[in-house]
Amino acid sequence: EASMTKDQVAQFFLGKSSAMTPIDQSEDSPQRAEFYKKVTDKDASQAKALWSKLVFTGKATMPKEVANSAAVKAAVAANPKAIGYMDKASVDASVKVVYTAP
Repeated sequence: EASMTKDQVAQFFLGKSSAMTPIDQSEDSPQRAEFYKKVTDKDASQAKALWSKLVFTGKATMPKEVANSAAVKAAVAANPKAIGYMDKASVDASVKVVYTAP
């Protein structure tokens, strides 16, 4: 069951909130492309441009990039402040689902 709205999740991945630490998948990951399109309404390169600006002005550091859904799950399981995205098949009891994209 979801406990965040799409907009809340998007804020972490667009650098608008630092309450949680976003974990990205690699740039060529299909999950990354799909996530940004469905959740932030931007493509991954637009999101990266936003982050670059934040990093340049010293307001943020780029999200950590990991290789795949399994790596996201490990990172999120290890850090209660981390938030990431993965394919549904990778979800297990080690992580809590806060939003499911349609």
